[in-house]
Amino acid sequence: MTQKTSRDDDLLDQLTSDSRQTRQIARRRMIAEAVMGEGSMRIEDLTDRFGISLMTAHRDVDELVSRGLFRKTRGIVTAAATNLIESSDVYRSNRQSAEKKLIAEAAMQFVEPGQAIFFDDSTTVLQMAAHLPSKAPVTAITNSLTLMNALTGLHDVTLLALGGQYYNWCNAFMGRMTINEIKALRADVAFISMSAISDGTVLHQSPETVDTKRAMFDCSVKRILLADHTKFERRALHSFAALDEFDVVIVDDKTQPVHIDRMRSRDINVVIAKGAGGRS
Repeated sequence: MTQKTSRDDDLLDQLTSDSRQTRQIARRRMIAEAVMGEGSMRIEDLTDRFGISLMTAHRDVDELVSRGLFRKTRGIVTAAATNLIESSDVYRSNRQSAEKKLIAEAAMQFVEPGQAIFFDDSTTVLQMAAHLPSKAPVTAITNSLTLMNALTGLHDVTLLALGGQYYNWCNAFMGRMTINEIKALRADVAFISMSAISDGTVLHQSPETVDTKRAMFDCSVKRILLADHTKFERRALHSFAALDEFDVVIVDDKTQPVHIDRMRSRDINVVIAKGAGGRS
């Protein structure tokens, strides 16, 4: 516990020069990971662990409760056993982060200056934001509030922000209004990531997510799936598309060869994002 507390303190110290909002987001992500890791925690323990007041701890926990991640009763916060946890941007943001960065870097080979591009609300696609200035000018179209904030002010990156109903758990806009805005556009490429791949089908827990991303998919010339190795052989309730409907599938080098061979046997263009010493 001492070692973990020291690591959390170091992470917080690195953020002292950032904005209050950035520190708040980072702290809530660490709180989410801590509670999910232990199953349940006393809110008073969070104050000691993260060096925050009891009022701040309650405010952070209430925000995470509103996202469907936790339940709070009598001073104890408990991780909610629900598929919504898997969908939450707070939960997803720090999982397989190294693999997501490699996949995002590999995805940039399919971005060309002058393109109009759909970027979904996934944390994998979010990693592409830092690379976009190198391919400017581009037009970025997204429903992700997190990505909107990341792209604000980037030189020669035109941002088209999709509105609609805001969903707190994924920090994004979805629903009928969002879909109508998407359908009025035509993009060169759509970069999409989903939560599960099983039996050659891409799936997600949220029907709103499926409908919104499908609209992006249908309104793009080229469709590219970004999927780290943990997505394979997982299941979710709602079907999105068959793998072979994508023009390109980008995976990391920890993906089992059986999955890669199976896709290539169906003539799917598979790109493997390799780290140092990764396999081909």
